[in-house]
Amino acid sequence: MTTNIQISLNHKSYLREPESTELGKKIIAESVRLMDALGFEDFTFKKLASEIGSTEASVYRYFENKHKLLVYLVSWYWAWLHYTVMFRTQNIADPRERLRRAIEVVTKAGQADDPAVLHIDERSLHRVVVAESAKVYHTKEVDTENKAGYFLEMKRFCQYLAQILLEVNPAYPYPHALISTMLEAAHQQLFYAQHLPSLTDIKTERFTETEAFLQQMVFAALDHTPDHR
Repeated sequence: MTTNIQISLNHKSYLREPESTELGKKIIAESVRLMDALGFEDFTFKKLASEIGSTEASVYRYFENKHKLLVYLVSWYWAWLHYTVMFRTQNIADPRERLRRAIEVVTKAGQADDPAVLHIDERSLHRVVVAESAKVYHTKEVDTENKAGYFLEMKRFCQYLAQILLEVNPAYPYPHALISTMLEAAHQQLFYAQHLPSLTDIKTERFTETEAFLQQMVFAALDHTPDHR
């Protein structure tokens, strides 16, 4: 029996919690599908309203603009991924194996839809995150939005993984840097493999090869800690 989960964000990116209403869930589900199909630049609230059979005004009651909608989608993705990693590693005592499993979950998040979430296609959301998530952080407003808590989900997930990493090697001096690099590379290498293949060696089995590369990168760093004394 499949258990349905609900990811709710206490977030300043929205005006009204979309998970609290059927219309809000419809806005989220269709925005993922439409942004995946059109790309962020060509995505508009007018097109979204047409797809859900509603009005632009109804969409604006939930989100001030499409940037904040993208912030919400990316934040939801990190919160869902955090939950999934915790669920899939909860009975693993060995921190090295927990870290290995976490990297596997992160890199293969776009391979299958999660049956525990009924209204969002995680494969489509993963493609949106791979293609568009840099636009969430690389803005002039990043510091203001950071102070407002826009990026807490990614930071909490990074902190969670960094703590596992330190269980593997308490002497490693750059746990957050290594984890944040791994998280970004999990998306970046897939993007390069699909669009800029000369920038990567990952080509055919993109998810499997990306996982192998990141496993090697992380554990090679942990197993060869530099001496800074």
